[in-house]
Amino acid sequence: MTRFPVTALRSVDLGTPDLGRSEAFYRDVWGLERVATADGVVYLRATGRDHHVVALHRSDRTELKAVTFRVAEATDFDTIARNALQQGATLIAAAASNPAPDGGVIMSLRSPEGCTLRFVHGDVTHEARPSRPELPERLAHVNLNSTDVDRTAAFYEHALGFKLTDRSAAMAFVRCNSDHHAVVIASAKVNGLNHVAFLMPTWEGVMRGSGRMIDAGYPIAWGVGRHGPGDNVFAYFIDPQGIVIEYTAEVLQVDDDYVVRGPEHWVWPPGRTDQWGIAPPKAEHVKAAQLAVGFAA
Repeated sequence: MTRFPVTALRSVDLGTPDLGRSEAFYRDVWGLERVATADGVVYLRATGRDHHVVALHRSDRTELKAVTFRVAEATDFDTIARNALQQGATLIAAAASNPAPDGGVIMSLRSPEGCTLRFVHGDVTHEARPSRPELPERLAHVNLNSTDVDRTAAFYEHALGFKLTDRSAAMAFVRCNSDHHAVVIASAKVNGLNHVAFLMPTWEGVMRGSGRMIDAGYPIAWGVGRHGPGDNVFAYFIDPQGIVIEYTAEVLQVDDDYVVRGPEHWVWPPGRTDQWGIAPPKAEHVKAAQLAVGFAA
């Protein structure tokens, strides 16, 4: 089995012009729990072991401030930094003690596309709470827009040690563990955030979570359906600040024997957007939202 220097997607840092409203949404509607506040940042956990899966920052605009990954060993920091710099990244901060509530050791890079990537080791974890089907367990993946999908996918492979799992006409799927993908790279005219996906315990949880969102006044933006690459059930929503978020479940588990499939494989009949044929074509306002959130400067 491949040894991955990066072992998991842990969290995202989101900038919001209305911190109070965003916190209330992610806590009371989406299903997360506030675990800490420090220096004006609100940290929200899911039911799993990760210290937090979302960190909310007050900012002038809605933006993706950072994506944080967990590394296997402290010795991997040097390897990741060296390879990332060779692949065009910029070192923001070398590995050092993390003063934030999640602790451990942290290193920060800026990818060639301008996304801040953080890497942690020895960070604080929680005892997992009893699983509840209607609440997220952890992050499933982050989908990033790129003006050059293959270049960005190559960066994750050569700089960070990810493996390409599948390549559709518009997206590359890369992994750092047995999940089919931790990062999805989508072809776009701009670099930025496409959406953030949260893992539910089962497809039943996707449905129950979707029901809770509808009851709270947030209609399904796209779905419910089952994706092709990754085979996961999905339902997409738009948060109060315009960020596209996803409930997902049953992500395909793969190993080194998995055969990468290309665009010629991932083709649907006309009018179909998922395996089941249930999800309607994505509405234009959803497509626009998936292009509207940029990387923080």
